[in-house]
Amino acid sequence: MCGRFTMAIDSEDLRTRLALGQMPLDWEKRYNIAPSQDVPTVPFPESRDVVWMKWGLVPFWAKDPSIGYKMINARAETVAEKPSYRNSFKNKRCLILADGFYEWRKDGKLSTPFYFQLENGEPFAFAGLWDDWEPKGVSSMPGLPGLTSCTLITTEANEDVKPIHPRMPVVLRKEVMWDWLEVDNPLALQSMLKPLPAGSLSRIQVSREVNSPQNQGEHLVEPSQETLF
Repeated sequence: MCGRFTMAIDSEDLRTRLALGQMPLDWEKRYNIAPSQDVPTVPFPESRDVVWMKWGLVPFWAKDPSIGYKMINARAETVAEKPSYRNSFKNKRCLILADGFYEWRKDGKLSTPFYFQLENGEPFAFAGLWDDWEPKGVSSMPGLPGLTSCTLITTEANEDVKPIHPRMPVVLRKEVMWDWLEVDNPLALQSMLKPLPAGSLSRIQVSREVNSPQNQGEHLVEPSQETLF
């Protein structure tokens, strides 16, 4: 799974580098993005505007929005058929913008975090899905607002990630990421849900401070003072 990532690039710089549309006015660099938080997404290729969505997909048919806590990731192998995701796979795909992500290696009872980036440090997008949800029945959930939420798709790990974790997020480089929104052919879409080639990602061991989503700051993506892997 993928449970944390970063988007630590200035708004205007990111807009230029990824050819994006309008950016959120409340943009800020973030070094420890966690599930249930708002994440930067692009749902529409025509405008390429960046909008906030809650991380943790709540399908339109869900009775309770708490289902989103269990749906932060969707597996590439089943995303086209699984009832929770197939409608979004067909009609509501999105880009989730990032410049790095964390994975944890199990060391006995401890988990050691590692930070991954593209070798050139470029921003990229995770392949994502989104949906709109509205409460069903005003009497059962009075005052509960609707929400727009998303999930990111994972695949088997490449050789860069495999020593740390068996799975990794689907990373779309800027050269191909718009295809995820524009292509209609299911087989072509499925072919995009594969790991990056070996050697595409850098890896460093980082501080366990990243384990708490309350912790933020550039120091989280610096090499740990502990023994490196």
